[in-house]
Amino acid sequence: MSSPSIFLLGATGYLGSEFLILLAEAYPDYPINALVRNATEARKEKLERIHPNLKVTEGSLDDESIIREAAIKADIVINTASSDHWPSVKATLDGLETSSAKRPGNPPLYIHVSGCGIISDNARGQGPVSGKVWSDIGLDLKDCDQTNTHLPSDIPIVTAGTRKENPVRTIIIYPAQIYGVGRGIQRTTLWLRIFMDYAKTVGYAGTWGAGLNGQNTIHIRDMADICLFIFRKALVSEADEGADGLYFSSTETTITYGEWARKMGDHLYKKGLVKEPGAKPMPDEVVEPLGNYGWSLLGGNMLGRADRLTRMGWKPVYSDQIALLDDLPEAIDACAEDMGWTTAETQSADAPSLRYDGQNLYSER
Repeated sequence: MSSPSIFLLGATGYLGSEFLILLAEAYPDYPINALVRNATEARKEKLERIHPNLKVTEGSLDDESIIREAAIKADIVINTASSDHWPSVKATLDGLETSSAKRPGNPPLYIHVSGCGIISDNARGQGPVSGKVWSDIGLDLKDCDQTNTHLPSDIPIVTAGTRKENPVRTIIIYPAQIYGVGRGIQRTTLWLRIFMDYAKTVGYAGTWGAGLNGQNTIHIRDMADICLFIFRKALVSEADEGADGLYFSSTETTITYGEWARKMGDHLYKKGLVKEPGAKPMPDEVVEPLGNYGWSLLGGNMLGRADRLTRMGWKPVYSDQIALLDDLPEAIDACAEDMGWTTAETQSADAPSLRYDGQNLYSER
């Protein structure tokens, strides 16, 4: 029996490349087609060194026809790229629907990595409004605040996984705040790059509002292991899918944004990279351009329990060995190195090297 084919989006990213390392160790014979933007020979070589049976398709998330055709040809699509890029998600779902019609009784599998922004309480930098901790067992996305991030993509995915005609086997993974220096191509997490960019711009570590909002945490190596764990279970039809295929991926440890922002500020100040230690709220002219997206994702509380994973027998390893605050200095140094940030010169006249198109936030690094 031939190995199932995989179409992977986000292979060069923080989580995607860490997950690819585990895929190579567990399933080196599985053919992988990786969508790669600006697919230089150097980028191709990096990916091919990680997984021996990988080929690269050049394209971005905006190349809907490329994504659609690749999804049609794949047995499994795994998306670790932008969770809010609806055109690429729609192209994926369209391709998988076509594939399902061609293989009745054997629908393709779609594993989509989203985020806990779906359960934000929009507290605008304050502590938990209700103190609610969400469980992923019995979770209905329609019960979430419909202004929250990720839902415009996630709800159609669940619909594809529950319909009778041309169904898709759908799984959505909801990581908590991922931390740690990765072993893959992108070493640092997007939230760290976001706040480092803003610190470089304003000259101090800043928060959305008071920074009293918090989130559960998960180490990058545990997060990649969760992806592999769910993937393994799905291969043998032992994973919950469709309406039940929603997985919070977190530990019970929580931390406020203000706590790690203060640690960031102190470390950056010690390194001579900012002019003030500690952390404080950033001014309106800095945070308001991101509007509700920023306040919901960066100023809200997102507290969820990984009850489904616990029931399935998954347990964290790295998250229990090193906490976010202990790991943060190393991650900050890695991020500063990647940014080429070597002095305390602020760039208040320049915008951070992030791009926001009204729906998605991208790092240009």
